[in-house]
Amino acid sequence: MLILYIVLGIILLIAVLAAIAPKTYNVSRSIEISKPKAEVFNYLKFLKNQDEWSPWGKRDANMEKKFTGIDGEVGAISYWNGNKEVGEGEQELIKIVEGERIDSVLRFLKPWKSTSDAYMITEEINDKNTRVIWGFSGNNQFPMSIMMLFMNMDKMIGKDFEEGLASLKEIMEK
Repeated sequence: MLILYIVLGIILLIAVLAAIAPKTYNVSRSIEISKPKAEVFNYLKFLKNQDEWSPWGKRDANMEKKFTGIDGEVGAISYWNGNKEVGEGEQELIKIVEGERIDSVLRFLKPWKSTSDAYMITEEINDKNTRVIWGFSGNNQFPMSIMMLFMNMDKMIGKDFEEGLASLKEIMEK
């Protein structure tokens, strides 16, 4: 009988944790770049340019990369397969609002399967300066949702976004 109560207690605990766990995540960072908005946007919309500033590209110099579609246009896909730190997955451009916003879907295959939405927004500060907002959002699926009670996606991914945006700024302002 004691084992039954223990099992029921564990099931109840899991149910309560699943009910209170965060169902979504949204991480974003921004940076100001001393370049006109059109120039910044035209650089950002090409997936291949991400290899120059992405923090994950720097973590595996031998990462396998493949591109399909026309880079810089909706439907272009960047596939990667790397070490444990970068995993395996692909990014597909799904919507481009010219000069304003680039939306993509990230499909992670390893170390675990998941899908997230990513976006890059350019905002004109003045004719010589642009704010870039890089964001990432999605849904936490069970059982990952319970793990998010003990992990902070903003802290985990935010540092990578800050590193990437700093590299982007350095490249754009050369």
